[in-house]
Amino acid sequence: MPLDAIPVVVINTSESTPLIDSGLSGNAPVLLREIAELLQRLLTSDEASAIDLRALPLTPADLDWLRQALGRGQVVATLEAEGESTLNETVCPGVWWVTHHNENGAVASEFIEVTYVPELLKAHPDDVRIGLEHLELLISDLS
Repeated sequence: MPLDAIPVVVINTSESTPLIDSGLSGNAPVLLREIAELLQRLLTSDEASAIDLRALPLTPADLDWLRQALGRGQVVATLEAEGESTLNETVCPGVWWVTHHNENGAVASEFIEVTYVPELLKAHPDDVRIGLEHLELLISDLS
């Protein structure tokens, strides 16, 4: 039988059953469900959570898919401390994509944080005390 006589059937696949050639492992959609559960936990018990994306069996395509699915929200913060850290709120308030780079710019760690405000953005009490001392000095210089 010649090759052109062999019937070809095209099967339409959905996002939940990605093609192997796409590089998707199928783990990213499962992770969305876990994030939803963690967000529910945040709402019911104020319990913040984090998912270490580098500790999971995710391919680069999975990370791209997840980043696209979660989208970008309205808040982005960048910190400079022994490398750059970026904290991006996703389109789902309370879900943050946090990436830490080392001093050479390579990604050192990557997390999904489910919290109202990431701990990294909160001022440490010692820093607040230093800020208060600074303000008191400014105020004393005014008189």
